[in-house]
Amino acid sequence: MYFQRGIMQDHYERVSFQNIPNAQLQLSFTGTLMEIMIHIMGIPVQLLSARYGVKFVLALGTLLTTLGLELAAFSTEIWHLYMTQGILFGAGASLLFITAMSAPPQWFNRRRGLSLGLVSSGTGVGGLVLPFVMTRLNNVLGASWTYRIWGLVCVCANLISCVLIKEKNQRWSSSSKKCLGEVFDLTVIRDTNFIIWLIGSVIAYSGFLIPYFFLPSYVTHLGMTSNDASVFMAALSFSNIIGRISVGFIGDQIGRLNAHLVFTMLSGLSSLLIWTFAYSYATIMAFALLFGFFCSSYIALLSPITVSILGMRKFPTGLSILLLANVISIFGLSLASGLESVMDAQPYMVYKMFTGTTYVAGAFFLLALKIKLTGGLITKI
Repeated sequence: MYFQRGIMQDHYERVSFQNIPNAQLQLSFTGTLMEIMIHIMGIPVQLLSARYGVKFVLALGTLLTTLGLELAAFSTEIWHLYMTQGILFGAGASLLFITAMSAPPQWFNRRRGLSLGLVSSGTGVGGLVLPFVMTRLNNVLGASWTYRIWGLVCVCANLISCVLIKEKNQRWSSSSKKCLGEVFDLTVIRDTNFIIWLIGSVIAYSGFLIPYFFLPSYVTHLGMTSNDASVFMAALSFSNIIGRISVGFIGDQIGRLNAHLVFTMLSGLSSLLIWTFAYSYATIMAFALLFGFFCSSYIALLSPITVSILGMRKFPTGLSILLLANVISIFGLSLASGLESVMDAQPYMVYKMFTGTTYVAGAFFLLALKIKLTGGLITKI
């Protein structure tokens, strides 16, 4: 989603809404709304799963994502994108994402990190191919047909997920109607370790989306072509695939929190030390490869780290609360855009600094959590 949204935002900025003041800022709210919907649906997803099972939730998610993209094809105003790709597609994507990330921890223990790394790497596979396809479709057929074709691709891929994903321990019964108190264990909010994990995650995740949404625009701002932007996004996607699998494997060896801490710190440093000075093809490519490799450790290890802190019984509640709190992080995208539009700084410098500082700050919270849990710096956790 992140890779494709950046391509579409760049196209709209240059072609469809080039005469609208602050079009970049207004368009960024589409991504903000989409991410908000993905994260605030955690509680409804858990309730629906408990009452009707994951198959129903996956089917509903497939329907909503397809409708969102197909209706986005008819957008003629920016607010149309808010309603379709932002709200409708975002709600459907939440049903699919939360269900997909909740099932694997039930089936794996010793290789839980690697299993989640492999599952989450699927988004990178799509991002490796789709930037080229979508750029070509935008240039030849226009944004409307790009959305229509993207919707068809989504429905085909998601139907496969509907068939393959299942829970190990069935939580639902057609004869029972569970209430909120039966599904959620709200004692997790009194767990200090979980709260530190939550705060560090919110801070670091605030910078995660910025390169995905603004790197294509940054590339064309420097005078390169939209095809060059697609190459960089594909490189970001490719390294993201390798990174998510690698952090899962490394986490199983040295500890998942340890691996996430290292990857988070290196994500911030890649932005501060490379993207800040990236004005050539080679340096932008270096940033795309390094940031893509390190940046998604949170998505890959979100579930196994939460399980290790709370245990499997409280995991669904913890995951829902964590995703809900990440709504705060989503506003990092619009906050950075707002600062960029009002500050008298070099173009895109705010995006670079914001990304780096949020990741580094989040890493320090993860370090504090590690020390609190283990009492040291080198203990496996």
